[in-house]
Amino acid sequence: MVIETRAPEETFALGKKIGRAAKPGQIYTLTGDLGVGKTVFTQGVADGLDITEPISSPTFTIIQVYEEGRLPFYHFDVYRIGDSEEMEEIGYDDYFFGQGICLIEWADLIEEILPEKLIQITIEKDLTQGFEYRKIQISGLEEEITL
Repeated sequence: MVIETRAPEETFALGKKIGRAAKPGQIYTLTGDLGVGKTVFTQGVADGLDITEPISSPTFTIIQVYEEGRLPFYHFDVYRIGDSEEMEEIGYDDYFFGQGICLIEWADLIEEILPEKLIQITIEKDLTQGFEYRKIQISGLEEEITL
């Protein structure tokens, strides 16, 4: 499925819809260049999970855990990870196979440890469509999401 957004508020709203529909144990991978709106999208997912605390990218901590919402939310940013062994050190499998949802930014860097059943989200810019335009591709989601 491909969804186009034309403002950060729309990208946030799409994330929120995904957060509202999220089920325990789901793993979302989130890829896209720096500055495409991954954090805005993630903030929407958290809002859809009824998480009220501020959401920021866990670039230096690898994982942020939010447990106050409807489901536990495990937000990974593996951009700075050297290899999959670092994921083992933080006990990634407790999160991947737990009762919350995982959202993993830069997941392509740890492909070898990802489970087969994923929801893959890619966000891309296309400046010919405008500065705020985003093309968001989603695969692996069972139900259709619209803006």
